[in-house]
Amino acid sequence: MTSPGRARRLLPVLFLWTVVACGSTPPSPAPSITGPVPSVTTASSPSLQASPSASATASTSPSATPEATGIVAADLDGVLVDASLAHRLPLAVSIDDSRAARPQAGFNQASIVYQAPADGYEVRYLLVFQEGDAATIGPVRSSRNYQAQWSSEVRAALAHYGGDRITRAWIAAHAGEAITDVDGLGAGNAAYHRISSRKAPHNAYTSGKDLRRVALKRGAAPTFDGSLHVRPFRDDSPPADRGTAQRASIPYNTVTVGYVYDPKANAYKRTLDGKAHVDPDDGKQVTARTVMILDMTFRTDSTIERGHARPVLGFIGSGKGVVLSEGRATPVTWSKASEQAPTIVMGPDGQELSLVRGRIFIQAVPKGAKVTIK
Repeated sequence: MTSPGRARRLLPVLFLWTVVACGSTPPSPAPSITGPVPSVTTASSPSLQASPSASATASTSPSATPEATGIVAADLDGVLVDASLAHRLPLAVSIDDSRAARPQAGFNQASIVYQAPADGYEVRYLLVFQEGDAATIGPVRSSRNYQAQWSSEVRAALAHYGGDRITRAWIAAHAGEAITDVDGLGAGNAAYHRISSRKAPHNAYTSGKDLRRVALKRGAAPTFDGSLHVRPFRDDSPPADRGTAQRASIPYNTVTVGYVYDPKANAYKRTLDGKAHVDPDDGKQVTARTVMILDMTFRTDSTIERGHARPVLGFIGSGKGVVLSEGRATPVTWSKASEQAPTIVMGPDGQELSLVRGRIFIQAVPKGAKVTIK
């Protein structure tokens, strides 16, 4: 495992990828305020209006040293929380990203968020929850095979409304072993509800409470499988070792995703087409502590299923990328050996990169995408 000191010495390295990158401004002291910890909510709300959350927010700091017994690191994002939350069954949810589906709910309670190109070069999200519970998650849509296989890395319960032919076949072959299938078009339907303010198919929603309840009834283990790979996490670097400003722009066919580093929070504020990405579940701008931008091959194939341009993403194998953290950019290499193998992200020294505690966004981008970091 790379030591924090070793990792910090590597951060200023520029990378030669499809990204146009500029160096960060020289570091200067900043307030030692850590990123937010996901709050735990249980109430269900169908509202999509951005308004202040009525849920309680946990006060545990991601970089605090646990003093009380029972405060441990969560498996998926390293956040220090009560042990009763840190090792819960992961919940993975396939989320629509068509313009008609926005704004989607649930991001600020997720531990890991994936975004990847999908059918016809649109994009789709996979939100993975562990210690956090969102009262509103959705709209939930059909799954794709890379979402199902990313979910299998943590043996998650996968929430979705059907899927393409290849994905349905894979889920049927691996349900109960690699994932727990919570299909809204099947036996998992009790986890979902329809909202009246949107038209189908953009109106299917769930909550952390409902999804966990149905997943357990479907036979899911209540806790994380301790034999699985867990990423290495670390506390925040001293303020003097962080960057003071950083921006990233990631273009997809239907949206340009942006990240703006906030040195006071030591986190990244997310934007969509230049506007703040706000989560209607809590009324706050979506933030990330770590952003992984991973280069993958991508094409669409109309022979997989007649009448559809299904996505073919090169998510198994290896490739290049960059990790944004604490205002710094680190060139990385990612690898995934097989369908259920973990996705490993290695730094320039060939060791798995240690991540600051908190929410991780994983941006799968097609090779040749004009990503800009400055």
